[in-house]
Amino acid sequence: MLQIYQFPCLTDNYGFLIHDTESGATATIDTPDADEILRQAGAKGWRITDVWNTHWHPDHAGGNAAIKEKTGAKVTGPDEVRRIGASPDHVVDEGDVVKLGNLEARVLNVGGHTLGHIAYVFDDAKVAFVGDALFSLGCGRLFEGTPQQMWTSLQKIASLPDDVTLYCAHEYTQSNARFAVSIDQNNAALRERAAEIERLRSANKATVPMSLGQEKATNPFLRAPLLKGAIAMPNAQDWEAFAEIRSRKDNFKG
Repeated sequence: MLQIYQFPCLTDNYGFLIHDTESGATATIDTPDADEILRQAGAKGWRITDVWNTHWHPDHAGGNAAIKEKTGAKVTGPDEVRRIGASPDHVVDEGDVVKLGNLEARVLNVGGHTLGHIAYVFDDAKVAFVGDALFSLGCGRLFEGTPQQMWTSLQKIASLPDDVTLYCAHEYTQSNARFAVSIDQNNAALRERAAEIERLRSANKATVPMSLGQEKATNPFLRAPLLKGAIAMPNAQDWEAFAEIRSRKDNFKG
């Protein structure tokens, strides 16, 4: 059985501990704050056996060395994690399967935010950890990849079953909702969701995780083909519409 424990880290990151109840194995998905991750694991009585990185950015792999030193955990992740001196023990990419005790997750390459960004999908549990590839009502900035690459990556996530629960790495939903409403004004489901997000954040409650079905109905980046009229690009290719929406989000002041 897969247990998931989520907690805030740094300014707006989330930490995730995943635990196999049968074997006792525990992984941290990324390492935004080593001290906090170790503290939370200790409070749960879980010994960290594994680190699973989604990409190389310091707020995702910066705590690898400290956690490995304290716990002896094995680090699994994309090859790009080497860029910050946190070389993985096990390099994985699209199509690989990783194990946590008796649990299995498959790896998707969802590059775009960084070139080698990956996601971990537990098909049996209907759970996916998507890092900074997809956010609640948003997606990652294109720091390294192209719009075409990112659009392809998002389609991989969108092809999962609608009832998959997505765990993204940041609490960006409130600002993402303001942009989404500005560009998808006739979406009643989005307006209702935006109001609920305001209620949650005013109570200091998390908006993560989220369902893929909900994202497909309200996230403008996944809905790019349906928003071509709204952005005055009726004849654009899907990835071109996505690129325009991503550009508008980058410059959004709302």
